[in-house]
Amino acid sequence: MDRNQLGDETSPYLLQHKDNPVHWQPWGEDVLAAAKAQDKPILLSVGYAACHWCHVMAHESFENPAIAALMNDLFISIKVDREERPDLDTIYQHALALLGQQGGWPLTMFLSPDGEPFWGGTYFPPEPRWGRPGFAEVLQGVAQTYRSEPDKVGKNVTILREALTKLSQPTAGEGIDPALFDRIAERLLREIDPLNGGIGTAPKFPQCGIFELLWRAWRRTRQAPYRDAVLRTLTTICQGGIYDHLGGGFARYSVDARWLAPHFEKMLYDNAELIDLLTLVWQEVRDPLYAQRVAETIGWLEREMVTSSGGFASSLDADSEHEEGKFYVWSAAEIDSLLGDDSAVFKDFYDVSPDGNWEGHNILNRLDHPALADEATETLLARCREKLFAVRTPRVRPGLDDKVLADWNGLMIAALAHAGLVFERPDWLALAERGFAFIERDMIVSEGAAPDGRLFHSWRDGQARHPATVDDYANLCRAALALHEATQQSRYLDRAKAWVDVLDRYYWDPAEGGYFLAATDTRGLIAQVKTAADAAVPAGNGTLVGALTRLAILTGDVRYRDRAEAIIRVFAGELGRNFFPLATLINNAELAQKPVQIVLVGTQGDPALADLRRTVYAVSLPRRVVQIIGPDETLPADHPAHGKTMVEGKATAYVCEGPVCSLPIVASSQLVDALANLH
Repeated sequence: MDRNQLGDETSPYLLQHKDNPVHWQPWGEDVLAAAKAQDKPILLSVGYAACHWCHVMAHESFENPAIAALMNDLFISIKVDREERPDLDTIYQHALALLGQQGGWPLTMFLSPDGEPFWGGTYFPPEPRWGRPGFAEVLQGVAQTYRSEPDKVGKNVTILREALTKLSQPTAGEGIDPALFDRIAERLLREIDPLNGGIGTAPKFPQCGIFELLWRAWRRTRQAPYRDAVLRTLTTICQGGIYDHLGGGFARYSVDARWLAPHFEKMLYDNAELIDLLTLVWQEVRDPLYAQRVAETIGWLEREMVTSSGGFASSLDADSEHEEGKFYVWSAAEIDSLLGDDSAVFKDFYDVSPDGNWEGHNILNRLDHPALADEATETLLARCREKLFAVRTPRVRPGLDDKVLADWNGLMIAALAHAGLVFERPDWLALAERGFAFIERDMIVSEGAAPDGRLFHSWRDGQARHPATVDDYANLCRAALALHEATQQSRYLDRAKAWVDVLDRYYWDPAEGGYFLAATDTRGLIAQVKTAADAAVPAGNGTLVGALTRLAILTGDVRYRDRAEAIIRVFAGELGRNFFPLATLINNAELAQKPVQIVLVGTQGDPALADLRRTVYAVSLPRRVVQIIGPDETLPADHPAHGKTMVEGKATAYVCEGPVCSLPIVASSQLVDALANLH
């Protein structure tokens, strides 16, 4: 433990720290054993490659020889990429919350040699600043307490250990009353910023799960405030500075209430969720702005985020040349020199001024002109954007974290499959299939090592590493089912079924029900976490309610439905404590209770069948489950459309809610009416 050991890692975040004078170690059982042998406390530092404040602390403290010497003398220092090890990060973020502190990154936790936490924080400056103690002072104080007050440290360890054991014990209930969906939506509506959209004031995150919940409430009730809240939020995000108006793609969040100034990192998962939500809402409102943002964001994905093997990279950094946002901002003088006579119009539409709108610079945005202009003006603005994009391209680019994460890729694959169907873009569907093929080829344990084909969580530089979490399986099951719906290929359905088998074997809690975040044979964890609370990505348990419901409908196997209902019961009591982070669970519980089952019967290649199918995706139906069967195929015996066939040899649709199906529909116009009338 007398030198920095990060040089052999694959994580770009860990490799950023390989030349630090700190004797960083990757997480592992050998490191914990060394800490025990030396009776040294552990300093655990958790961050990620696109994290601005992680970079700040690294430059200020981890590259500082004097601070590094203190760390090396007093602690065993472990560096963890939270994106590679969400299981570890989740445990220690919970520990920090139990200490009464706000979580975030960089996470700085102090652990016993057994890996159990006793104190921590997030960012610490090198010397006292902003009411925070200096990091050198913290290091010396914690080490002194560890040596001279072992009883105090032991008391903290015991208290936190007992509290962390409750992470696998959510409050159960009998289920979710359907009336609760509307009450929760009504309560969430009160949190919406009526001027700018989004939740609360600042900072603001897209929180797509909550806005899907509100959109579902609009579909159920047709009460305009729900619709207005979603549209106001999406339009402001699409026209704000959080969106990259030149290169496409959304930043992680806005630091202000107007969505003007982003924290400039672009994360794969945010963009996947926004593509999905924009597609769902576009199906009803047909706003060309939303279609444009979906296409541009997928264009950014293809151009900048697809690895050579076909997987999707994780993120782009907030910083370039050690300055946040430098790659993206402009001066008025630059705009004038590049655009000439078109400059005045562009500056007016994109909020460009000599003084700037952010720290003396200009973040391009259309918050003052959110509505699309006339065709001639939009053509001119597009031409201007192309010129600026060409000039921006040679700038020093933000760092790319090119590791491939299974759960984030699952989100993007599903989003591409959905958007490909809705917008009739086979190229987007092909991109999704290529990404899924990469997962199957490079991120599944070889048959010789594990006959059940278990996933890895992370891949980079030809190496798949780290045990998969429930989120990996959940998002990829959802992606497999989306691809099955889009392609009608049974192999995707089979893959989803196989992954659920793995989940049931290694992740299910046989005592209380629900899926653990980490597999029961994952080593080195001090606690098991079981949650339905959404974090940066949707919670796996919530996502699986939807995936299992779809599997039950598609296969007729009742055990999938039973599993989905069991998950709902395990977490139903949590709604009475705090429903804000449970949007994914709530949305999928609605699907489980009342799916809209659309059955199309016809012959593949028949234009009439294709027309009916196209009609299905012209309507915003978050509860839809679509099945296409041939004239000689039969549905499971318990399916409400079991035994129903084509009418007079024509492609025929049936729309079913609960046990009741519509009369046979052969005309697209009739199908539009039937779907539009669903609440």
